[in-house]
Amino acid sequence: MTAREPLARGSPPGVGRLRGARGWMALGQVGGGAPCSGRWHAVALSACAVPFCSFSRSGLLAMGNLIKVLGKDLENCPHFFLDFENAQPTEAETAVWNQVNAVLEEAQTILAELQSYTGAGLEIREAIQNPNDLQLQEKAWNAVCPLVAKLKRFYEFSLRLENALRSLLEALTSPPYAPTQHLEREQALAKQFAEILHFTLSFDEFKMTNPAIQNDFSYYRRTLSRNRINNLQLEAESDVNNEMANRMSLFYAEATPMLKTLSNATTKFVSENKTLPIEDTTDCLSTMACVCRVMLETPEYRSRFTNTETLLFCMRVMVGVIILYDHVHPVGAFAKTSKIDMKGCIKVLKDQPSTSTEGLLNALRYTTRHLNDDTTSKQIRALLQ
Repeated sequence: MTAREPLARGSPPGVGRLRGARGWMALGQVGGGAPCSGRWHAVALSACAVPFCSFSRSGLLAMGNLIKVLGKDLENCPHFFLDFENAQPTEAETAVWNQVNAVLEEAQTILAELQSYTGAGLEIREAIQNPNDLQLQEKAWNAVCPLVAKLKRFYEFSLRLENALRSLLEALTSPPYAPTQHLEREQALAKQFAEILHFTLSFDEFKMTNPAIQNDFSYYRRTLSRNRINNLQLEAESDVNNEMANRMSLFYAEATPMLKTLSNATTKFVSENKTLPIEDTTDCLSTMACVCRVMLETPEYRSRFTNTETLLFCMRVMVGVIILYDHVHPVGAFAKTSKIDMKGCIKVLKDQPSTSTEGLLNALRYTTRHLNDDTTSKQIRALLQ
């Protein structure tokens, strides 16, 4: 490895590059001070940073060990630490960040309401068992209507979430920067993207384990149909009429409705942006998956987390971007040509307590498109059995 040389004109002070077996690497000083006393980080020339140790002989040895830990070549799998806990928006990110933040502020309320959703099962059973008892019919209807209004609010939130995702995709794939550079430069937006995925998988897990949602909504729709047949108009229909009920029915019929919404939104984003190469979007997703995997499996990165919940957050985000990638990319996430190390990602999940990862493994098993393709290796299928 040769001596450090200055980078191109316009590089920040204290930044140079080193030539090694894998090509040129940039070295940037963090925190100031003398060259050997400050903290340094190594970055590929694409600007993907890998937080690093002090610039010394031991530091260079640590760089070699870190590259070994990361596994895939830097060119194929960019690596950098994404600060999910503390990232704050820069001035350039503020407009999009504020727009998305307004949506994310409501996300926790939505999750809390969904988690506490108990349903009107008792009232519905009594009404069905006593079809001629008008009092029980009215009691069931009055119990179901506020619940359906809540389900409508969840559905409408999915539309807002879709718009927020679109804004983030536009920001994180727009020229002149590559998606990997966007994720590193605009970490606050990357964090919001991660928060959307975290919310999505959390919402869908709660929904899948709560059959009351489908039961309540089915009863509501049957009652609407019966009322139309009998030429009756109930007050609640003005809030959730037949047209809205049809749209909501398609949403809740999905096993993972929020994930389906994001998948459709990402696919639509790619199809509508004809001048944007599909690789810009899929590279954004594969890079996020890679970053999460490395942070989870590398002690140097895990030690930076101050909150134990960040581990689960990273796992959810990793799985979410894998599923989106699998829906958007023509050959999916499981093919040998995929830029996502699926074996590594699955192993990371399996190395964690099953109580926190079984739902995520099931999401990979049942909500991806290409797992059962002929291009998927038997090893990967075996890992998910």
